[in-house]
Amino acid sequence: MPRKQFDLIVFDWDGTLMDSTATIVKCIQAAAKDLALPIPSREQAAHVIGLGLGEAMQAAMPGLDPKVYPRMIERYRYHYLAKDHELTLFDGVPEMLQDLSQQGFFLAVATGKSRVGLNRALNAAGLLSTFDATRCADETFSKPHPAMLQELTRELGQDLRRTVMIGDTTHDLMMAQNAGSSGIAVEYGAHPLDQLAACNPVFSARTVPQLHQWLNEYA
Repeated sequence: MPRKQFDLIVFDWDGTLMDSTATIVKCIQAAAKDLALPIPSREQAAHVIGLGLGEAMQAAMPGLDPKVYPRMIERYRYHYLAKDHELTLFDGVPEMLQDLSQQGFFLAVATGKSRVGLNRALNAAGLLSTFDATRCADETFSKPHPAMLQELTRELGQDLRRTVMIGDTTHDLMMAQNAGSSGIAVEYGAHPLDQLAACNPVFSARTVPQLHQWLNEYA
């Protein structure tokens, strides 16, 4: 049976599949505190989630000496590695992914995480064999540049117009726009609803089960 709209479903990781937004914010703030720098607010730190680490630190704490950012990244990684074993998938994510895979969708991840970080997270979550392809910020351009989606569709032989990007940030939705793909927002992650809505997603999900139901009915 032909699909309604999409053949390839691409997920962001942090704040979309993994319940990690609060931890990432705290680790950015802890890294700034370690270096006696002004501590970003929760809103400032949450807004940069989804970007590559270099871009994220510069966006969260603009105007610092360029030599400071590598030290911020090192301290952030120190704090995050101490906590990442505590992180869990959002309720309903494993069931949703299994169902979509069984329906024959191509599944992929496009994330601001590093390759090492994503592989560690996929392994811990038992999802290493779930996705057909993945792309990380240290392998290509960071969101909202369209490169991740362009590369994933080429690798899997798919059409950008029949691809949907699902994420909790405007970076995800703008990447989808820039690539000529559709975007779905999830409202339980890093960016506020009004910012997500301004990106005109085809759907906005309050919960993972609501997202799962919409994909079953309309994807």
